Amino acid sequence: MESATFLTGQFLLAMPGIGDPRFERAVIAICAHDSEGAIGIGIGATIEGLGLHEVLAQFEIDPGDSPDAPVHFGGPVEPRRGFVIHSNDWSGQDTIDVAGRWSLSGTLDALKAIASGKGPTRWLVALGYAGWGEGQLDGELTRHGWFHVRGDTRLLYDTEADDRWASGFAAAGIDARLLANQAGTA
Repeated sequence: MESATFLTGQFLLAMPGIGDPRFERAVIAICAHDSEGAIGIGIGATIEGLGLHEVLAQFEIDPGDSPDAPVHFGGPVEPRRGFVIHSNDWSGQDTIDVAGRWSLSGTLDALKAIASGKGPTRWLVALGYAGWGEGQLDGELTRHGWFHVRGDTRLLYDTEADDRWASGFAAAGIDARLLANQAGTA
């Protein structure tokens, strides 16, 4: 019996011409993928005009010395729900380990820890997520639309959001400028 390949801890990069404007040049950190479906957090775009301090203010959390980092567009599902992708040196009550590469937490305890200076050393905040039902992502991966790359944390923490898409392809040895916006047939 052939075993399934799951993408937990990897990144999905939207191919040009994916056909859904919400995912043009998207970079999605896959946080869970198994036979029941998948969930990922978009890390390739930020929400214009929204920073961490405004999110903290909505929860009446003093920002302390935390930077007013941009908030990422995590995906079109539940766009008011927050997530923190972070280094594995901190864990909260709802933190999940993502293939030993990074962790994912619901925002409230993670946000409080970040604001107090007692949270993870590396992190990014996102609103919303991308989700796929049973077999849905697996089916999409057989058609033109997504390309997956290794979950190198440098893409998360050391690359600006606007550069992550091209950098993800470059890490796989692909010049994104040369990609066609439609699949060919043979």
